[in-house]
Amino acid sequence: MGCNQQPNSPKKAQITKKEPSKSVLVKKEKEKSEARFQLTDKNAIPFFNQYAKDNPENNVRIITSYGNIDIELYKNTPYHRANFVYLTKQKYFDGTFFHRIVKDFIIQGGNSDRKSTSQKRRRIGKYLLPPDTQKGNQHHRGVISMPSSEIDNPHKLASPYEFFIIQKKDGAYHLDGNYTAFGKVTSGMHIVDKIAHLPADRREWPIDNVVIKTELIE
Repeated sequence: MGCNQQPNSPKKAQITKKEPSKSVLVKKEKEKSEARFQLTDKNAIPFFNQYAKDNPENNVRIITSYGNIDIELYKNTPYHRANFVYLTKQKYFDGTFFHRIVKDFIIQGGNSDRKSTSQKRRRIGKYLLPPDTQKGNQHHRGVISMPSSEIDNPHKLASPYEFFIIQKKDGAYHLDGNYTAFGKVTSGMHIVDKIAHLPADRREWPIDNVVIKTELIE
């Protein structure tokens, strides 16, 4: 090779940017839209009206370290059923507690003192549900119902993130008409009884946290 000759320089590899497929773009846009969506008092009922039609599931398992509690959600309380199914699919209840126990009355779940719980509520939205008490559903033993909000609330609007299960042996019929009974325990009442008898502090909060998780079952 002569002194004036240069070795052949290697060809630069062409780098092509692969464009995402249309389906990937649509999926990402849908995820962004869902991430932006928040429930409010204005949009909750229209949302759950449609959600109830698109999501007919009504059997949920509450998993605790003491055992499982299976519940069937009533179809004649569609907003409350849809709300519980939606929160289950959003994994809201996972990591919350049965945070209030009143022996021979109720166990109440859906809250915790963890920061993650309040973060989930902010992400999902701030809303209340109107009562649905005219369907003839009573507060028998094993019925699941929704507490009213702690805010000044003459119309008994429900706090959608929490629920309680009647543990009282002969029912709690004084609650009829004031709180929405929207489901019942189909398996695991002995677990409800066990949790109801746990030691609690002055706030009725169990001394040892009863962590829960929910999942849809067939």
